[in-house]
Amino acid sequence: MLTFIARRAMLAAITIWALSVLSFLIIQLPPGDFVDTYVQELFAGSWATGGGGAVTDQLEETLRIQFGLDKPFIVQYGKWAWKMVQGDFGQSLEFQKPVAEIVRERLLMTIILAGTTALFAWGVSIPIGIYSAVRQHSIEDYTFTFIGFMGLAVPDFLLALWLLWITFSYFPDHSIGGLFSPEYLEAPWSIGRIKDLISHLWIAAFVVGTAGTAALIRVMRANLLDELHKPYVVTARAKGLPEWKLVLKYPVRLALNPLVSTLGYLLPVLMSGSVIVSVVLSLPTEGPLLLRALLAEDLFVSATIVLLLGALTVIGTLLSDILLGILDPRIRMG
Repeated sequence: MLTFIARRAMLAAITIWALSVLSFLIIQLPPGDFVDTYVQELFAGSWATGGGGAVTDQLEETLRIQFGLDKPFIVQYGKWAWKMVQGDFGQSLEFQKPVAEIVRERLLMTIILAGTTALFAWGVSIPIGIYSAVRQHSIEDYTFTFIGFMGLAVPDFLLALWLLWITFSYFPDHSIGGLFSPEYLEAPWSIGRIKDLISHLWIAAFVVGTAGTAALIRVMRANLLDELHKPYVVTARAKGLPEWKLVLKYPVRLALNPLVSTLGYLLPVLMSGSVIVSVVLSLPTEGPLLLRALLAEDLFVSATIVLLLGALTVIGTLLSDILLGILDPRIRMG
């Protein structure tokens, strides 16, 4: 098992290094850079045709030298990677603050929201998937199937807009936007702030996790139905093993394998959240920050967040490999 984990960890480290190169390269592929966007915003509506072009070119050249954007790609990546190893992800071009500080401001809230959403998705989908499979073709199974299809069909942002409309129409004194009430936005951590966070957190977790929960229900139900018709289940039932003990001890354990393998993409999806949902609900997650950084062509913030999401995919895959090795020894042996 240790050899299995060491081999996977080594591959994960190499993959993360490759992701750092790709994330830095992808951000620079579109034409233009932060200086172009900054100068256009600075002089929008203020310059007429005439002799301003030379001054603008000189300003752009000065800014590119100041931000280090005049260097070739290899030099820029080398400096960024060397500083990144030391814990320095560079300076934000838009905010003029260290990237680590900007990302760290939203990282805690993102982790809390991602953890709550994961608990909601797995805690709801696994029991419902098991019940639907055991009670196949029953009224309960059809009901949960209908709800699951509705959860997959309705876009998350539309559900968020609907909840906002319901709140503003019938509960005007209670806002579901954001993760804190206005009086707790800048307040230090306290019992009251934690309670206020919890009162807002469940709504965001419900909206972000609805589609994922519906998909996991369908996967769990289909996998368990496949296991329930295998000969070892028929044999155990013929020997008189109680039904629920039989279901939970063997088929459920094997049916969990595909769900565990989804950790590879579940973590980054939960960490970034749906960008549109985060914007609609004013959630302080990494998704809206990445969107703003991409629009402003803030190189170091964009590359850092893309690398973070890619690293989470690798870490999630590593965790799923380890959990699958624990659940199914055949995977370890292979």
